[in-house]
Amino acid sequence: MSDPSERRPFLASRRGLMSGVATLGLLAVAGCGRKEKTAEPPATADGPPKGSLEWAVAGPWRAQDKVRDADRHPMGTLRFFGLQPRMKVVEFWPGSGWWTEILAPYLAEGDGGYVAAGFQTGPGADPSQTQLTAAFQKRFTGDRPLYGEIELSAFGPTSVLVTEAGTADLVLFMRNIHAWMAAGIVEKAFADAYSALRPGGVLGVEQHRLGPEADQDPAAASGYVQEAFVRQLGAEAGFAFVAASEINANERDDKDHAFGVDTLAPQRLTAPRGSPPDPLFDRTEYDEIGESDRMTLKFRKPE
Repeated sequence: MSDPSERRPFLASRRGLMSGVATLGLLAVAGCGRKEKTAEPPATADGPPKGSLEWAVAGPWRAQDKVRDADRHPMGTLRFFGLQPRMKVVEFWPGSGWWTEILAPYLAEGDGGYVAAGFQTGPGADPSQTQLTAAFQKRFTGDRPLYGEIELSAFGPTSVLVTEAGTADLVLFMRNIHAWMAAGIVEKAFADAYSALRPGGVLGVEQHRLGPEADQDPAAASGYVQEAFVRQLGAEAGFAFVAASEINANERDDKDHAFGVDTLAPQRLTAPRGSPPDPLFDRTEYDEIGESDRMTLKFRKPE
């Protein structure tokens, strides 16, 4: 797989995005001007010390979700984004809370803070999103000794601030950009993240990656998005691109699936979304792929 920095950028034409962008260079990481974050204690023979990221990832409360760690690489991904225990972290659309169950305990133990900017609910909202939001809140606000005081907010077409402006150290977009493209709010997501971050704060992005030779569907119906397009969205919002990691790359994923990226695990669709499962659908080749090929990008809000 080629270096993401060498891929030919997709010339975006959607609503105000600049065309003709050839390359986006790597920028030096500037110092944040803040007191150095407290280092985590080293692991011991008895296992990861309480409060370390290793402890949060290995936590028994994650029993049902650990099976996906081999595909999602939580330790390496969060280390790449520069997560530290005293940070204020905002996650846009945390869904059922796969990352929340790692981030919230870690930050609670480290005197940091976690903000869940979930679906915008209310009149006219998607019922499934409303139900997922209610389940998320019930789960993660019902165990304060473990998850701490989670700040609940919302992101959507008419949302205002996901948290107090200029206070977040790290904002996370974890595999949701395609959904925001379909909803016509992807530029708003980047703008709202920029507003939430302090100067020097980081935006971490993980997203299903479209091949550079493929045309970008403005609505990203397949779930895949070109990496150059995401970089351009970040630049248009004012972010400096810092680095890309291949930690979530999967060369087995050819992106050509019957029902888009959701044909793969964990969704494992066997029929179009909203239709009954097809018991005759042959999943063999899709299950051999595993989870999707994904970009992992780090941006910084300039000082």
